[in-house]
Amino acid sequence: MNKGGKLIVFSAPSGSGKTTIVRHLLGIEELNLEFSISAATREPRGEEVNGKDYYFMSIEEFKKHIKNEDFVEWEEVYRDNFYGTLKKEVERIWALGKNVIFDIDVAGGLRIKKKFPEQTLAVFVKPPSVDELKRRLKERSTESEEKINMRIAKAHVELATAPQFDTIIKNYDLDVAKEEAYQLVKNFVNPAENQ
Repeated sequence: MNKGGKLIVFSAPSGSGKTTIVRHLLGIEELNLEFSISAATREPRGEEVNGKDYYFMSIEEFKKHIKNEDFVEWEEVYRDNFYGTLKKEVERIWALGKNVIFDIDVAGGLRIKKKFPEQTLAVFVKPPSVDELKRRLKERSTESEEKINMRIAKAHVELATAPQFDTIIKNYDLDVAKEEAYQLVKNFVNPAENQ
């Protein structure tokens, strides 16, 4: 893979607010960001669109990409539930002359950081508490109680990885978290302007 622009990774347990923060940053032109669309083997939820929210594919198709080493990173998040970042997706964004921003699970985020240590800013978004996380996931009403409990169990493991990230944003107040994320990313993509 060619070395292109910067890579900005936002990882967190489900319900921490990382997607909201990433969407906020994408709206700020000076950051020159483009969203990395992940590949996934799950069914689209709600209004999700193939090629915009995710590249939805069958398990067979996904496994073929693994075999061909087409991914920057991939993971079986839950049984038969694969997510990954295609190399051609990162190259597509770099070809546009933009920086790549990821809204990605913890394991995937750390793999990107390991693969591109100099080019990557890895940010962990920490929720106020696991109870608050559970409340937010229930409020979404997109998943069964069983799925929510699986996510909460995973959140405990994910929270333990926070120190491995470059920085942690505590999302107790969304506006404060958005501003903190903006300052971090701005300083990372335009270090010369901030001397």
